[in-house]
Amino acid sequence: MKNLFPLFLTIAGFFGLILSSCISDAVSTSSSDILSFSRDTVNFDTVFTDLGTPTARLIVFNRNKKGVEISSIRLRRDDSNFSINVDGRSGKVFNDVEIRGKDSIYLFIECYIPETASAEPYLVEDELEFVTNGITQTVRLEAYGQNVTRLKATRVSSDFTLGPERPIVIFDSLVVEKEATLRILPDTRLLFHDGAELIVHGKIEAVGEPGKLIQMRGDRLDNVLPNVSYDILAGQWRGMRISAGSFDNRIEYVDMRSTSIGLYLDSCADLSKCKLLLRNSWLHNSQGSALSAKYAKVEAYGCCFSEAGDAVVSLTGGDLRFVQCTFANNYLFSAIANPIVSLYHLLPDHTNDNDLPLMKASFENSIIYGLTSDINEGDLTGADVFFRYVSLKSAGEDDANFINCLWDTDPLFLTDRPEYYFNYHVQPDSPVIGMGDPGYVNSESLIDIDGVNRLSNGNPTLGAYARPEERE
Repeated sequence: MKNLFPLFLTIAGFFGLILSSCISDAVSTSSSDILSFSRDTVNFDTVFTDLGTPTARLIVFNRNKKGVEISSIRLRRDDSNFSINVDGRSGKVFNDVEIRGKDSIYLFIECYIPETASAEPYLVEDELEFVTNGITQTVRLEAYGQNVTRLKATRVSSDFTLGPERPIVIFDSLVVEKEATLRILPDTRLLFHDGAELIVHGKIEAVGEPGKLIQMRGDRLDNVLPNVSYDILAGQWRGMRISAGSFDNRIEYVDMRSTSIGLYLDSCADLSKCKLLLRNSWLHNSQGSALSAKYAKVEAYGCCFSEAGDAVVSLTGGDLRFVQCTFANNYLFSAIANPIVSLYHLLPDHTNDNDLPLMKASFENSIIYGLTSDINEGDLTGADVFFRYVSLKSAGEDDANFINCLWDTDPLFLTDRPEYYFNYHVQPDSPVIGMGDPGYVNSESLIDIDGVNRLSNGNPTLGAYARPEERE
């Protein structure tokens, strides 16, 4: 073994020489040795004025064997809204930045836009200039500044209207007090900061229109992945809670998404008054359920409920009607805790409390389909709960509670979960087209969320959307 030691040193020295020859500390002055970049444009999309952006990253590569010295990195505009950080130093101009051969550096970029009088988004732009060996290269920087109205821990104590003039960013909470009504006009955008919530003790009338949906979502407008919006992330804000003493609420043409608790209706045990009329709305992407209701009277027409870490819709007792609705679950971020539609307190053996009425519910011309099972109760014998003309993923057969249903049926949604594409229109060859009963289409459900008449082509298609589509 001792005789092998000199040989080992020789081999180690030989490989060390090879490795050292691959890494050159020499700095090139050739004009052909230039930089390359991870992207040619850094786009912040929409930026709220008077509020800094998340930090964007740009990688600057030297793909040459020799090192290069960047004589200048600078923002071209003296009054630029952008700032950069190079090697832990922030500023707008940097000189003599070296990148070794086959190496790279990171630049971090932020944008700040002051408030203006404009109601519409407006473009802010600049160029990031790099001069290397006499060669100038640029990376484009752009953002759209959006002025917003900010509400912080706001309590509505008298009738109040929110409109579409500017997006409204809500911090902490927006609380509607007893005896007050909050009206939200078509095309209004409510953007909730992390942890914010909407609490209704009085009444809410959020009534949009086809093509002018009311938006309720988180306030992150950037992307979580290239070309993938933060909209896919649940739990960005808490959600909406309608308290026990609140009745006669209307939510129509509302897109509510990315919540922790979804739309939650507190137990009221008073079924003589309608707690909520929900029409032509899409409630989706919640860490909990998209809709939860306890011992309440709820009517839902033409609504889509989708993507939830728990049951998409969780209902306990109450007087409930769902017509032309889609219930689907393709949640991304955890195992799904319960079936898509979970029903509780519907049979006498479900409770020892006889003071609360058992559930009375009907589901008509609807679709239930997703990654987990359809309904938590397989046998509804004796319950005042009926599914009529409903397409189900489960294999089964009709009985006294399931009437004219489509069993073991894939409705062929356009949704493509691996591509983060969620669209619950059905494809042109879907088996649910024309399978509804027109007798269940009333004035509340005749027109769908897109403004399409359900009966324009004969019998209605099951689910929230009247017209099939093809993916572009």
